[in-house]
Amino acid sequence: MKKFLKLLVVALMCLAVVGCSGDDGKKETVEKKLVVYSPNSDKLIEAVIPAFEEATGITVELISASTGECLTRIDSEKENPQADVLWGGANLGTYNTYPDLWESYTSANDANLPEAYQSYNGYYSNYALDGSAALLINLDVFAELGLNPDDFKGYNDLLWPELKGKIAMGDPTASSSAWAELSNMLLVMGTEPYDDAAWTWVGQFIDQLDGIIISSSSAVYKGTSAGEYAVGVSYEDPCVSLLVDGATNVKVVYPEEGAVWIPAAAAIVKGAPNMDNAKLFVDFLQSEAGQQAIATTTARPVITSIANTAPQIQLMSEINVAIENIPYVAEHKAEWQTKWADLVTN
Repeated sequence: MKKFLKLLVVALMCLAVVGCSGDDGKKETVEKKLVVYSPNSDKLIEAVIPAFEEATGITVELISASTGECLTRIDSEKENPQADVLWGGANLGTYNTYPDLWESYTSANDANLPEAYQSYNGYYSNYALDGSAALLINLDVFAELGLNPDDFKGYNDLLWPELKGKIAMGDPTASSSAWAELSNMLLVMGTEPYDDAAWTWVGQFIDQLDGIIISSSSAVYKGTSAGEYAVGVSYEDPCVSLLVDGATNVKVVYPEEGAVWIPAAAAIVKGAPNMDNAKLFVDFLQSEAGQQAIATTTARPVITSIANTAPQIQLMSEINVAIENIPYVAEHKAEWQTKWADLVTN
């Protein structure tokens, strides 16, 4: 009798946790938990995570850190994975550097994305478009320097003598946003993409920095907004967020030479403890509901037919949009990072 009762209790416990599918197709799993490592902005996190939790009943445990810190942590935990998903910072370069850290998964929703932004190899899933090139001008500092912000049009204007030592730029060897900025420069500043002429210009730009290399991507736009710098060489999302939040002392300029929008992606960690929930998260990011949540922020949905709700976001049709050769850039990432470091040292 005792043995029967024990078996009955075990059976009831199993029934309580076994996964099932409801009418809406959402899968319930053993644990309603998901661990996400992410370098994403607070605004994007606040828009997406609560919407996902409400849609699925899954509780998200979020660890916010830089892309490099997230990757280092996932790599150190690979024998006993603690994270389920890297949300943001996943791309072909990440995959090439850490090919053994990720689980292959392509959501059915991936087919609804524009073909150019569909999954490249099945190991990372695009959910938003990140503007690599946003030049943030502090209008007060420009006035102090006697510069007209309306004359500032793009990368070449970063070489104005008055701006030397007054430009904030991150470190492309450590910051994913600074790396995206460097690859954008190399694409548009030569006579041909990524040629020696582009590197000559990069060398001149490094001279303009006058030894100032910012360790944190957030310090670039925050420092510029605070008046520590005249120009912050940053990315679109946080710069436009300043405008949305009511800042009147800054202006966002997209380089007239060309600005790149790179797909931002999520990747499932190999051996993720909550694998089914991780797949549901990727499904949600690429779903209509997930894309509508992203559209309320200053990140652009990867389903480009869904428009952002903030009027401060400039229309793509008004910007000189450049298209990056993603596989080529990923192939040369280590080489170009070393070349940047050598130019800084010399």
